[in-house]
Amino acid sequence: MKVTPLKIPDVLLIEPRVFEDARGFFFESFREDVFKTETSLNVSFVQDNHSKSSQGVLRGLHYQLPPHAQGKLTRVIQGEVLDIAVDIRESSPTCGQYVAEILSGDNKKQLYIPEGFAHGFLTLSKTSEFLYKTTDFYHPESERCILWNDLTLNIKWPQNLKIELSPKDLLGQSFKSSELFPCKQ
Repeated sequence: MKVTPLKIPDVLLIEPRVFEDARGFFFESFREDVFKTETSLNVSFVQDNHSKSSQGVLRGLHYQLPPHAQGKLTRVIQGEVLDIAVDIRESSPTCGQYVAEILSGDNKKQLYIPEGFAHGFLTLSKTSEFLYKTTDFYHPESERCILWNDLTLNIKWPQNLKIELSPKDLLGQSFKSSELFPCKQ
């Protein structure tokens, strides 16, 4: 496994070791002991989620507040997405900044997004299947959503797709009016 800190170093790009030949491929998509050794993180994942989306579907920018905050380990098993993590930790020097990575069934890359980040993705291919592990369970009362096209964040989404959002995501808050992730004392 190759682990690369991104522009916001707490977000990690993870590239598994893939064994591929004419028959197909094999890789360990997650192995707790290797993950902990290679990332120096001691996190436990408690829930796996799987979504299928059509081209142009944008999900996010979602997060949960403490005590139900979620870290995520994301990957795509079919298709291609633009995966986004926005730092919403109010005391962070990178608060309000984001990182973006293309994840696909072909490149098999994964993104580790710690607690304190809003997360969203846009399906670039005809369809995508997106999997992610979370460090806490879904808790609707703790969930928040930031507008995908917030002017302060200025995320560079592809311009060639017609964006489709859920009714819930259409009601996202601006970054400036969102509850940010409180700093730990």
